[in-house]
Amino acid sequence: MERCDVAVIGAGLAGLTAAVDLVDRGHRVVVLEARDRVGGRTAGQTLADGHTIEMGGQWLGPTQDAVLALCDTYGLKTYPQYGAGDHVFSWNGEVRRYGRGETRLAPESAAEFFRTKTELEEMAATLDLDAPWAASNAAEWDAITLHSHLRQATQDEGALALWQFVVPGIFAAEPSEMSLLHFLFYTASGGTLDMLLGLEGCAQDRRVTGGAHLIAEALAESLGDAVRLSSPVHAIEQVADGAVVRHDGGVVSARRVVVALPPTLAGRLRYAPAMPALRDQLTQQVPMGSVIKVNVLYDRPFWREAGLSGLVSAPDRALSAVADNTPEGSEHGVLVGFFEGVHARRFGVLSPSERRAAAVGCLVDYFGPEAGEPLEYLELDWSAEEFSRGCYGGRLGAGVWTAYGPQLREPVGVVHWAGTESAAVWNGYMDGAVRSGHRVADEIHTALSAVTAS
Repeated sequence: MERCDVAVIGAGLAGLTAAVDLVDRGHRVVVLEARDRVGGRTAGQTLADGHTIEMGGQWLGPTQDAVLALCDTYGLKTYPQYGAGDHVFSWNGEVRRYGRGETRLAPESAAEFFRTKTELEEMAATLDLDAPWAASNAAEWDAITLHSHLRQATQDEGALALWQFVVPGIFAAEPSEMSLLHFLFYTASGGTLDMLLGLEGCAQDRRVTGGAHLIAEALAESLGDAVRLSSPVHAIEQVADGAVVRHDGGVVSARRVVVALPPTLAGRLRYAPAMPALRDQLTQQVPMGSVIKVNVLYDRPFWREAGLSGLVSAPDRALSAVADNTPEGSEHGVLVGFFEGVHARRFGVLSPSERRAAAVGCLVDYFGPEAGEPLEYLELDWSAEEFSRGCYGGRLGAGVWTAYGPQLREPVGVVHWAGTESAAVWNGYMDGAVRSGHRVADEIHTALSAVTAS
């Protein structure tokens, strides 16, 4: 049996950040990772031209101070997301380009969309991010889905259709699959909807040179042999002096345990004694989003020559969001696209060749015949990933926040919870994961220090 102060389960950004913080404070740490790599929901893959492309989380933006600080610490550079030129909008079967400041919808529909957006942001601003369930309107807002609220807020079909595109673009889930309160909390967690949706100066402002997965790799490298790959954890038993953690490679005895997994995966571990009912029921009700991410390599970024940014918004198409994903320094061009929400579930059961044909077909409609001649097509269905079971993050349906909200972060005995789903700020993003790692390291250091002092 291996002994340590803290066993960390999960070598994503949350778990690795917690581990580094704890080691820096003098604690002995072992990190157990089920995959044969670190990084969790960040992942890199090498293109045929030798450049690395991001198959998971990739964008950073202003106010994401925790993850940007890690980039600075480990000497990782960032560069701006490409966004120069006109964008493409597909609606009712018509594909057209539009410039900055132009509305994509009919004026009355655009006005209704922005009216409802302003109302939602005003509601979100009233929440305490550390306890959204405690808001005066929490019970009312948590009792209905976002879909129901939007249907009550406007009858304009154009505005509703745009919401039907916007929401999966943020959550990889449909408006009917989350409570209004969850949507409001998530909006406030990132600042505003414009911050969540935009490129320049917003959440998709920058990329990491070489890929965002390098952040986790740098953290792991600093930990050396404390990180154990291909070591899926099966059970956590709390004992008199801490906990016993059983994994494929053996057994670890620790004074404290960090579970840095999405709630739905944390709920699949065996606990002795069993988790309290509220914590266990919470993990049954935080499903992950559904998304298939595709990267398509071309001989050059031909859309730029046509004055296009590569950004596509397509509420009426399966590949509903597209952006220029060309790596820094590449002479080739890459377009990234997403099957999200219901589209990801519908296309996830098809063959890879069928998905490729559908994705490339959409790109041809958006950018013309040249898009039909890619050099390479890569895809990753995050819902099929055994140790993620979806992306971008977990979501809370109607009634979940007000029934189980405190259980997201509240320790159970010597077991502590990390992960972006537990973050108050930038929940669901890489920055939220890093913040959760710092928080849980503070919790554990305080607890262990108190025991030592006594």
